[in-house]
Amino acid sequence: KEVRKVKETPIIMISARGEEIHRVEGFQVGADDYIVKPFSPREVMLRVNALLKRTKVYHSEPEIITFSELEIHPDSRLVLAAGEPLVLTPKEFDLILYMVRNPERVFTREMLLKEVWRYDHFGDLRTVDTHVKRLREKFQKQSSQAAKMIVTVWGTGYKFSPVRGE
Repeated sequence: KEVRKVKETPIIMISARGEEIHRVEGFQVGADDYIVKPFSPREVMLRVNALLKRTKVYHSEPEIITFSELEIHPDSRLVLAAGEPLVLTPKEFDLILYMVRNPERVFTREMLLKEVWRYDHFGDLRTVDTHVKRLREKFQKQSSQAAKMIVTVWGTGYKFSPVRGE
């Protein structure tokens, strides 16, 4: 379920549990195929190849998210502002990617801690503020337009607004 929240990567479950209830449960949580032990390596290869053909992983184009002067390459974890690469920490990258994938949606600091930092309990909310501040500073060095896209929603939190940067 967790993988499906962020990726469409094909998933094959391999298990010794071959009862129908277990196979059904595997499909319900997001598996694309379910193989019961014992199995032959040849069968696994055929199932993998069939799944890859169906999902077109071999021929998929890398995802590139573009807003005006801001370009994000999730697969390579690269961010360009005005055509220049930015050096971001892993959490800064995760934060901007999460916000960019949800443009114009307002996030509270608590929501960002839960979704980006994966905190089940609320940690120090200033962590979010600090990361947003650093992102803006790094964007500002390359493109004031990109820096304006991270918007503070007073009394609530933050949002990514591509319209603000244009």
